[in-house]
Amino acid sequence: MGNAITVSKDPSKNAHDHLWMHFTRMSSYQQAPVPTIVRGEGTHIYDTNGKRYLDGLAGLFVVQAGHGRTELAEAANKQAQDLGFFPIWSYAHPKAVELAERLAHHAPGDLNKVFFTTGGGEAVETAWKLAKQFHKLNGAPGKYKVISRNVAYHGTPHGALSITGLPGLKAPFEPLVPGAHKVPNTNIYRAAAHGDDPEAFGRWAADQIEQQILFEGPETVAAVFLEPVQNAGGCFPPPPGYFQRVREICDQYDVLLVSDEVICAFGRLGTLFGCDKFGYVPDIITCAKGMTSGYSPIGAAIISDRIAEPFWKGDNTFLHGYTFGGHPVSAAVALANLDIFEREGLNQHVLDNEGAFLATLRRLLDLPIVGDVRGDGFFYGIELVKDKATKETFTEEESERILFGFLSKALFDAGLYCRADDRGDPVVQLAPPLISDQSVFDEAEGILRSVLTEAWTKL
Repeated sequence: MGNAITVSKDPSKNAHDHLWMHFTRMSSYQQAPVPTIVRGEGTHIYDTNGKRYLDGLAGLFVVQAGHGRTELAEAANKQAQDLGFFPIWSYAHPKAVELAERLAHHAPGDLNKVFFTTGGGEAVETAWKLAKQFHKLNGAPGKYKVISRNVAYHGTPHGALSITGLPGLKAPFEPLVPGAHKVPNTNIYRAAAHGDDPEAFGRWAADQIEQQILFEGPETVAAVFLEPVQNAGGCFPPPPGYFQRVREICDQYDVLLVSDEVICAFGRLGTLFGCDKFGYVPDIITCAKGMTSGYSPIGAAIISDRIAEPFWKGDNTFLHGYTFGGHPVSAAVALANLDIFEREGLNQHVLDNEGAFLATLRRLLDLPIVGDVRGDGFFYGIELVKDKATKETFTEEESERILFGFLSKALFDAGLYCRADDRGDPVVQLAPPLISDQSVFDEAEGILRSVLTEAWTKL
């Protein structure tokens, strides 16, 4: 028997006492209320006091179709009554089959095999394990290493965390899985080489992958993991020609190209898959978040026929799976969500409005604290600086005081839920629901302008 628990009627106290929030410094709420969101409608969310906030991060790059979509709730309800659960371990159920077929139809090239997970980190873990076993079955058992980019985030399972390029996130859990190596990212704002020539910079950045493969030995490298637009560090889009050169390199050295689209898939960039936006065909796509607009958890690795081929022969088996992978309720919600995408033209809406969103955010460049505004689709980062001319960034003390001590709370108090982060350099990220329009862009810019102006006075 555990210790007796006295139940409080204060949900904020209960949250602090019993709910271990993710990526959260729990001591922050020792003397402060835990923000508690109870309802969402369209592009906005509401807390326990009825206060309204703009959801500037679509939950966590997730709620593509917006909050309060009754048809998604109804799809879940209907499926739960028909078949609430069954695994896809040697069995199928109709919704997993239908969703797999639909994803394969939309995926580029010959990516026709869908391995379901319950989230993005599991999809990345799946892709690395699959790449290693593929090479073993293909007569190259020494190919196990992976290459990813500095500052990139790829998830929290031990394999995915090893691929992640953020030392501070990894240090508490080391030693991790061996064989994960890093190359420079595509942050042209802070490029040491070719910063004034995007094409030359893209070629240079891609060639660093080739150099790393050669350094490690091509016979040891299994895969390269890249996001279409890198999230951590603040939305780094690829320079022109970057992915085309990476594809050439991977083909030359028999290395799989994994497009980690946990954030970038399902309309975040205005295309169903992020690789479509930049014109490349990977060997594996990892995806999750926006597949259901967050109404039920699901993820997937979408795999090319070439990579799947040896697993369709003889007694070869991919000894990997998740109890809730391809969950019937989640699959039903994903199908209904894709129906919304098609019926309402959400991808085209993003393509039609991404320029206006970027232009609205770029008005903030007249503030002394704003150094750069970058991104793609409905996915942007605003990098903060102390000196625009020299691009001088914050000290560790200033990041702690300004980003965490002031900005995060001040933006929320002003009615904007978004992310102020210092993974890399200090940035504020915006990725609202894909149904957003100019009124949402203006609302976000107005709040940011006010709060960032005050933040400057604290530097």
